[in-house]
Amino acid sequence: MSDRTLKIRNFCIIAHIDHGKSTLADRMLELTDTVNIASKDSQVLDDMDLEKERGITIKSHPIQMNFNNNGKQYILNLIDTPGHVDFTYEVSRSMAACEGALLLIDSTQGVEAQTVSNTYLALDSNLEIIPVLNKIDMKNSNIEDTKEQVCELLGVEKNKILSISAKSGEGVEDVFSSIIEEIPAPESSRDDKLKALIFDSYFDQYRGVVVYVRIVSGSISKKTIVKFFKYQGFCEVVEVGILKIKKEATDSLSTGDVGYIVLNIKDVSKVKVGDTITDKNDPVEYPLDGYKPIKPMVFSGLYPIDSKDFEDLRLSLDKLKLNDSSLSYEANTSTALGFGFRCGFLGPLHMEIIQERLEREFDLDLISTCPNVIYKVELKDGEVIKVSNPSDLPDSVDINSIYEPFIKAEIISPKDFIGSVMSLCTTHRGTYISTHYLSSDKVQMVFEMPLAEIIFDFFEKLKSSTKGYASLDYEMIDDRVSKLVKLDIKVAGDIVDALSIIVHNKNSYNQGSKLCKRLKEEIHRQQFEIPIQAVIGNKVIARETVKALRKNVTAKCYGGDISRKRKLLEKQKKGKKRMKQIGNVELPQSAFLAILKSDNE
Repeated sequence: MSDRTLKIRNFCIIAHIDHGKSTLADRMLELTDTVNIASKDSQVLDDMDLEKERGITIKSHPIQMNFNNNGKQYILNLIDTPGHVDFTYEVSRSMAACEGALLLIDSTQGVEAQTVSNTYLALDSNLEIIPVLNKIDMKNSNIEDTKEQVCELLGVEKNKILSISAKSGEGVEDVFSSIIEEIPAPESSRDDKLKALIFDSYFDQYRGVVVYVRIVSGSISKKTIVKFFKYQGFCEVVEVGILKIKKEATDSLSTGDVGYIVLNIKDVSKVKVGDTITDKNDPVEYPLDGYKPIKPMVFSGLYPIDSKDFEDLRLSLDKLKLNDSSLSYEANTSTALGFGFRCGFLGPLHMEIIQERLEREFDLDLISTCPNVIYKVELKDGEVIKVSNPSDLPDSVDINSIYEPFIKAEIISPKDFIGSVMSLCTTHRGTYISTHYLSSDKVQMVFEMPLAEIIFDFFEKLKSSTKGYASLDYEMIDDRVSKLVKLDIKVAGDIVDALSIIVHNKNSYNQGSKLCKRLKEEIHRQQFEIPIQAVIGNKVIARETVKALRKNVTAKCYGGDISRKRKLLEKQKKGKKRMKQIGNVELPQSAFLAILKSDNE
């Protein structure tokens, strides 16, 4: 192993959302003079407008720092990761490029759901974990209690837990010492053949495809002809470099390095995150393990408001998938909305972020349909099909049973809110499993519940019912038989396929009634009456009517015989009847969002 490789440390920062990952990254960059002190509190690595506005990390951000420890110069490659449950896949990919992880815990909040989840991810990846308590300068910090929770989680001694304030910089110097002493240097391979793992990528409109790689063995430089394992062609390396605040081109990248490679590829779909890069002239025989294929959990339709933008939407999704490999999509046609795509997401926040990124970064106007999950449908003839779009659900007479995905939800909350959490989960068809006290004041509750029940606004309701203290983490367990029905919405006698939803039988009337009321508020009045009906099969279970606008045709009549007014009113009635037969109701975009809002009335 070379002296340079011995002085490399690759690590990531993992934590629950809003525990101070990006702030700690800022202090570390500042102390190593990687950024100017003027940028203090700016969350340097959160470079998306969306990340700064929402105060969350959406993408993993790698950056290289140089640190002098006892006269030796060390290279520290830091990856700041997201903390929300929807972006767990992003975290697991970042871990594959590291040997260690800083587990950051907010001392005012204690161990939370994603803290536990990320700890298990790090242990599965065989990473050296350094526990760090943050926000110790806050008046409401509870250092001793939080340390006890961390000791129970990791099985470490209290004196091994670092205490810092990322905001003020207190204790951050000790973090560097722990990284150098406790996190091992990258292992070098026996052979010196090029083997590099692609752990992230994005599309640069001026330079083409840029991939972030961890060099496992060998070295790579400009003009190297490389090959992939998941794509048969070859391509030339245009540039290699390290990731500072701005990308810095270098002569080469070698064993243990984390950096970027610009590839001479026009077709963005050829690059797969998790693939292995090797030298065409001296290739390795087997690829690296890569990542488990990701399964989308929530599905929604995305349609351009102007049908002319369909091709732009397709190209935008291609480019965005390069930057977010967990996104999946396929072309879809809706009678109501025209041509669009059926997209798969990791969760409701992921869906929201993708739509907002498409609208901002690619200047598109989009309509999204109600999110839903994948159902397994067993037909009477024994065939089993998967349904991710409610309009694809077969007629009830052909269905034997419908299976829906269930999750194990872990909710960590102060003990005062046990009743509120229980009530919320049972309302959402949850089954109570267990309660575990993490400390005298903090409990971990486990429920089994349908995934479909948490993709609307469950997280928001959980936060509001626990004054913002509860945290949620979930994992898929299995598919179970449920009494589910397809609820169709008829507007002016026609089924609007984009408004169809799959609901539990016992909730169908309430859901249909709320949805009709909500649509009545959203649909503009016309010159004719518009009936809105919630239908299961051929049975109407709820109805609302948008009243007709009435033009005052008798306004010009003053005095005279009443028969003249009646004649004009009869003529108007005939005209409205004819208009009703040929009338076309336009649904505003807010009507499609009404499905989401109808659930929280």
